[in-house]
Amino acid sequence: MKPILQSPEEAVSRIQSGSVLMAGGFGLVGIPENIIHALAESGVTDLTVISNNCGVDDWGLGRLLHRRQIKKMIGSYVGGNKEFERQMISGELDVELVPQGSLAEKIRAGGAGIPAFYTQAGTGTPIAEGKETRWFGDTEYVLEEAFTADVSIIKAWKADTMGNLVYRRTARNFNPGMAAAGTYTIAEVEEIVDAGQLDPDEIHTPGIYVQALLPGTFEKRIERRTTAAGR
Repeated sequence: MKPILQSPEEAVSRIQSGSVLMAGGFGLVGIPENIIHALAESGVTDLTVISNNCGVDDWGLGRLLHRRQIKKMIGSYVGGNKEFERQMISGELDVELVPQGSLAEKIRAGGAGIPAFYTQAGTGTPIAEGKETRWFGDTEYVLEEAFTADVSIIKAWKADTMGNLVYRRTARNFNPGMAAAGTYTIAEVEEIVDAGQLDPDEIHTPGIYVQALLPGTFEKRIERRTTAAGR
């Protein structure tokens, strides 16, 4: 049985200033929004956050940016977050941009206990500066080190009381990898069922990677709404 937390505030009590934090999601899809927003009210600072992007200005990780709680952001793109762009250009925020495939593999490798791997992505660019490179055949590769985190906060669709998780469609994104790469992983979920009620073939993240569950309701904002003309 995994601990079932009673509130987002209880969840963020596990996150200390100076922590390395992984936050699941892609854009605003599959983000642990309740924990993030409670963290924005907690006063925790000097976070190193690993996430694909940093939300938008008024939602998700963007709220932490506005409160200057993030010291370093590691992700794939700035996205539609103007405050992220402003802090990066002004030098207020330490930013490490990583090719998206490399980011996914660095997280997966961290969860699998693999310390580093070679990839062709970024070779011959500023991404490779200061890193070891090696030739395999006639192709040069750069050595990338894996990512792990003190705490991973992720979002799932369903969980059972043993912590096994099921994600819904594209909301799976970075969440399974981050669940495995966190020393302590908290999963926000829409529904918790009894052990044995999930089909074993449908489980995406085994409960061994999850330390606590937080049931919640979610607004699920749309990052950028696009409609066809005349509709």
